[in-house]
Amino acid sequence: MPVRLLPRRPDRAAVLAALAGLLGGLLLYALDLQSRPAAPVPQWLALTALTAMAGAELLRRSAPLAGLAIGTAALALDVCAGSLVANVGMFTDLVYAAVLYGPPIAYRRIPRATELVTVLGTLLAVALLRQPSALLVGIALGFVLIVPAWTGVGVRVHRDAAQAALLAAERTALMAELDRREAVGAERARMARELHDMVAGHLSAIAIHSTAALSIDESEASREALAVIRENSVQGLAEMRRLIDLLRREDGCAGPAVAPTLAALDILLEQARAAGRDSGLAFELRDGRPPAPPLPKPVELAAYRIVQEALTNAVKHAAPGLVTVELTAPGPLTVKVTSPLGDVPAARAPGAGAGLVGMRERVALLGGQLATGPTDAARWEVRAELPMDEEESP
Repeated sequence: MPVRLLPRRPDRAAVLAALAGLLGGLLLYALDLQSRPAAPVPQWLALTALTAMAGAELLRRSAPLAGLAIGTAALALDVCAGSLVANVGMFTDLVYAAVLYGPPIAYRRIPRATELVTVLGTLLAVALLRQPSALLVGIALGFVLIVPAWTGVGVRVHRDAAQAALLAAERTALMAELDRREAVGAERARMARELHDMVAGHLSAIAIHSTAALSIDESEASREALAVIRENSVQGLAEMRRLIDLLRREDGCAGPAVAPTLAALDILLEQARAAGRDSGLAFELRDGRPPAPPLPKPVELAAYRIVQEALTNAVKHAAPGLVTVELTAPGPLTVKVTSPLGDVPAARAPGAGAGLVGMRERVALLGGQLATGPTDAARWEVRAELPMDEEESP
């Protein structure tokens, strides 16, 4: 960052103040409206003080401390040459500007310095004049020094408070925008999980049976495959319609209008049996949950979606054999889906790994744990533990 060696150009207010003070002082001098000189010096030196004071006014905002120093010297010369009211008025403005626009050290020390100078000047006047009228000197010094200094303090306090409030408002607006973006991102991720979980299984079944229909030249097998394709297409369209209806709603609903429950696992397994019939897969449900109490809705929806995705992956990749779905409770709801491992020539339907990502996100949102991988019994296992006291929607 370049160092500023010279003050920036004076603003319009400083130019107007300097011009008004200079013209006013010249008018007062021409009318001989000035006090008697305090020292045996030529009265025209008051014009020199007036010119210096007007020049100091040009620095009232760009270099307020320098302007105050020049103004102090010019005021001293003005008092010695016969004081002009214009000089005094411009000097009070310089004191005010130094407090208002100067650095923090000036804001703290100039008011104290003006108080000290006023007290010392009053004491000196009393000591020299030894008359009660000497107190008028202190009053005059107070109006010239203390009043503009503390006026600048009051204005600066309100200005700083307004700036702080503005910064706080901007910070609040920024935090609100960040929260909004985070909420939008979370909602988009949730919708992506719902979309994948709702249609991936149906599309996988369609892909598998369409491949079978194309490779097997048997009318009966093709008819069965087409029936399964039609059923999954209809169900997939229904799920898509439900999600679209959700997106079009304006009441801020946090979840689907009719969320699937674990009571529908039998239907889910029937769909998996139909999809994996030609792959030598069998499916079994082992529900070890007690009849009560009912599960929290977020937990139940997450468990359903995890089973759905695990069955979809089994239909795609598992070797022929038994696929088991186990549910255990009380305590954390444990969902375990195991499928046989073996030599499979290729995946029966393409996949991109989004299902595993969705399962991890659902479990993480509920504060649970997810483990996936092979076991010692040559089986692939998906195991999720979902806390029962979580109320956050997946």
